[in-house]
Parts: sequence; C-alpha cells; structure tokens
Amino acid sequence: MTNDPEKFVEVMSEVVAMPIPDEYRESVVANFQRIQTVAKSVLEFPLPEEIEIAPVFEP
Repeated sequence: MTNDPEKFVEVMSEVVAMPIPDEYRESVVANFQRIQTVAKSVLEFPLPEEIEIAPVFEP
C-alpha cells in the first residue's frame, strides 16, 4: 500500500468508516509510526530454517 504513515492512517480511516477528528490525527499517526518500528524489527528477526509452525499455541 504505502509507507507513508499519514496516508495509511487516512486511507484506513476511510476503509473502516471511522473518521479521526483533527485534534487526534497527529497522535494516531505518531502511534502508528511506533507500531511500524516495532513491527519492522519483528518481521526482520531471523528464524532458523528448521523451525516449524505450531498447530496450537501453548504458553
């Protein structure tokens, strides 16, 4: 889609039909930028080739 957090928040706001009031938009975008940073580190974490998907999560 887009790597622009402001544009992403705008588009997703329309997709889910949840308008974001102007006074909250800056905070929503800032939080989404933080989420992107965390998600990037999770997605880039290297996993060994021999790892298998568990059919059921058991902590």
